Amino acid sequence: MAWLRVWVLGLVALGVWFLSNYESQPHPQNYAAKSATEFSEVRAQAVLARLLGPERPHPVSSDENAAVRGRILKEYAALGVPTHTYKAFTCNSWRGAAFVSCATVIDVIAEVAPGQGKAIVLLAHYDSVPAGPGASDDESGVATVLETVRALKAAGAKSKHPIIAVITDGEEAGLLGANAFLQNAALKARVGAVVNVEARGTSGQSLLFQTSSGDSKLINLYAAHAPVMATSSLYAEIYKFLPNDTDLTLFIRAGFPSFNFAFADNVRYYHSPKDLRANLDPATLQMHGDNMLGVVSGLEQTDFAALKGGNDVYLSLFGAMLPRVSESMALPLAIFVFLALGFAAWLARREPVSWRATALAAAMPLALLIGCGLLGWLLALIAQTISGQPDPTYAYPIAMRIALAFAVWTVTLAVSRMASVRGATASAWLWMAGLGVIVAAFLPGLSPYFVFPSLVAVVLLLPTARMGWDSTIGQVALFVSAVFAMMVWFALVSSGETLMGLKLHPLFTIPAAFGLMTLIPLLVARTMSRDAWRWSVIASLVLALAVGVLAGLHPTYSNASPQRINLYYAQAPNAPARWAAVTTWKGAAASPIPAPLIKAGGFTVQHDDFTGFDLGDIYVAKAGAPLYPLPTATVASDKKTNGARSITLRLHGSAATSAMALRIPKEAKLIAVDFRGQHMAVPKDYSGSTVVECLSRDCADMPITLTMGNTAPMTLVFAEQRYSLPPSGNFLKAARPSDAMPSQSGDEIDLANSVKLP
Repeated sequence: MAWLRVWVLGLVALGVWFLSNYESQPHPQNYAAKSATEFSEVRAQAVLARLLGPERPHPVSSDENAAVRGRILKEYAALGVPTHTYKAFTCNSWRGAAFVSCATVIDVIAEVAPGQGKAIVLLAHYDSVPAGPGASDDESGVATVLETVRALKAAGAKSKHPIIAVITDGEEAGLLGANAFLQNAALKARVGAVVNVEARGTSGQSLLFQTSSGDSKLINLYAAHAPVMATSSLYAEIYKFLPNDTDLTLFIRAGFPSFNFAFADNVRYYHSPKDLRANLDPATLQMHGDNMLGVVSGLEQTDFAALKGGNDVYLSLFGAMLPRVSESMALPLAIFVFLALGFAAWLARREPVSWRATALAAAMPLALLIGCGLLGWLLALIAQTISGQPDPTYAYPIAMRIALAFAVWTVTLAVSRMASVRGATASAWLWMAGLGVIVAAFLPGLSPYFVFPSLVAVVLLLPTARMGWDSTIGQVALFVSAVFAMMVWFALVSSGETLMGLKLHPLFTIPAAFGLMTLIPLLVARTMSRDAWRWSVIASLVLALAVGVLAGLHPTYSNASPQRINLYYAQAPNAPARWAAVTTWKGAAASPIPAPLIKAGGFTVQHDDFTGFDLGDIYVAKAGAPLYPLPTATVASDKKTNGARSITLRLHGSAATSAMALRIPKEAKLIAVDFRGQHMAVPKDYSGSTVVECLSRDCADMPITLTMGNTAPMTLVFAEQRYSLPPSGNFLKAARPSDAMPSQSGDEIDLANSVKLP
C-alpha cells in the first residue's frame, strides 16, 4: 500500500497549504468589546462612513477632495485636537526624469500629543484616484489614524516625543503632499519617526511590507507591540524592484526611522469604483489599527537614537512567531547550515553509490523546479488559448489554483524515483541550504525561506543520520523538517497569489516546488511499484490538464470582478476626433473588450499615439465633429547660450481642466525643468523623454521653463485632460457591461495640441 502512503502525504501537503492560506487572512474578532484605550474597528468604520460621505472620487484639487478635507478637520475638532492645513505647489520626478508630476496640495496636520524633541508622525493620505472613492486606498488609513489618535488620548498618552498626524493630499498624483511637507524645512525638522498606513486592495492582512534601512530595532519594536505579526524581509526586497511607491518612500529617503503597513488582498477593486466601504474587510481594518496603535505606543517611550541598528532578515509564522537574524549573520549561518547538512549526508552513507545514482539524485530538485515551472506555463497557455484573454483566472481563480496544485504534485511524483531515501534527503536539503548561501550573499531578504527550514533540518537530521533516514525516527525527523519547510514556502504561495494573482503562476508553482522538494524523501521511503507510480503520475497529470481546461472555460470577468476599461474622447489638430477603449498600456497588445462595447462604438484595434502620448495598440473609433477648442501655448521667452536653450512656455487650458501634460522628447536633451518655483534637474545619466503633468485645477494656466541641450527646431506636444466623458459619450458608458469598469484616472477627455520651437 505504498501508493496510499504517498497520497496521504499529498493530503498532508494540501492540509499545510490550507492552513497557510487560512493564516494569511486576518481573523474576525468581537469588535464591539474593545475598550476605550484600544483600537476599535467599529468606531473606525463610523469615522470612515462620515469621512466618505456620498463615496465619490476625490482626486487632488477636486470639489469632493475639499469636502473630504473639511470632514477630516471636523473629526479632529470633535476629538479636541488642534489642527491646521498646509498649502503648497510642489513637483516630484519619477524614474530618473521620465515623469514629473506637479500640483497644488493641501495637507492636514494635527497636534496629537505634546512632548520633547522630534515627533512621531502618523501618516496617511486622503485623496483618491479619479476613478474611485478610495474607501480603502486610503480613507481607511485616515480613519485608522483618527481612531488611533482617539485611543491615544483616551489612554492619556505620556509620550517622550510629540505626536503629530499628517494626512497628505496628492499621494495618488505622485506623492505630492508628502513631497510638499518635506520641502518645508520647518515641517521636516519636526519629524523623528514615521508610521504610514496604506492599501492596495480591500482585504487581507495588514502587512509590515517596508521599513527604513537598519531595521533590526524597528522589527524588535514591531514584534513586541503588534498583536498579530505579518511581515517578511522578502517584501522589502521585492518592493525595491517594483514601480510602486507610497508617501513613506520620501520619508525613508530623508533618513527617518519608518514603518509602512498596507493590505493588498482583493486587488481587483484597487483604484476602481468598487473601492467602497462595503467592500472593506472589518478584520483587515482592525489589524491595520492594531498595528499602528501598537507601534506608536512602542515609540512613545523609545529614544529615536536607540532605533539605529543593522538590518535583519526575518519572516513571520502564523502571526505568532517572528524568527529573525542579523543580515550580517545570514551568510555565515547559511554556510554553517550547508556544511552541517553535508556532514549529515556523509554520516548517513552506508554503501558506495554509483555516479549515475548520485547524478540523478543531485538533479532531482532542479528537475522538480523546471518541471513545475513548465507545467504551470502549459496550463496557463491552455487556459489563455481557450478563453482568449491574457488572465483567464481573474474572476474565478479556484480552477487554476487546483490545476496548478495537481501540476506540482504531478512533477513531484514524477521525479521521486530519481533517488533513494538518503539521496533524496541529501539532495533536497543541500539544494535548499546551498541556495540559502547564494541568496544570503546576493538577495539577503529572501534568505530566511532557505536558511530557516535548513536550520530546522540540521537540528533534526544530523542526530538521526547514523540511524538511517529510512528508520522510524529518521522518518519522523524528515516529516517534521518537511512540514516546517512547507509551512514557510506555502505561506509564500498564498501571499504571492494575494499580491499578484495567478497570472504570474510561477509565484504559485516555484515556491510550492521548494516546499514539496523536502517531502520527496518521505515519498521514496516506501517505494511504490512502477505501475502504481506510473498511474499516480498519469492520474495527477490528467486532473491538472482537465481542471486547466475548465479554468479557460470560466468567464474571465464577472460583476464581482470586472474588467478594467477606460473610455477616452480625444481631439488633436489635423486629425478626426476619436473614441478609445483602453485596457492595457504602452508596449502591450490590446486585451479583448466586450462585444457590445465594440459594436456600440465601432471599435477596431489600432496603434494610436494620441499625438505624442503613445498608448500602444488600443481600440479606436471615429467620434464625429470636434466638440471642444484645443488648448493653446505661447512662447514667453527663448534664449540660446553656450549650446543650451532656455525656453519659457505658457500652456492654456479651459476652465474645465483637470490636468495639463507636456511631453519633452528625448532629442530635446532636457537638462532641467523650472515650474512655479520648483526646480528639477534631470540626472546626467538619463536620456529618455519626459512627461510633465500638472494635476490640480490651477494648472489650466501653466507657465513652465525648460532648459535643453538641443537648440535645433522641434515640436513639443501638450494636452488638456478632463476626468469625464462628453455627454455624447454616454452611449459608450451604457454599452460598457456590468462586468467592466473604469480604473485609475477613469474615463477622460484628452485634448492634444503642439507648439513648434523655431
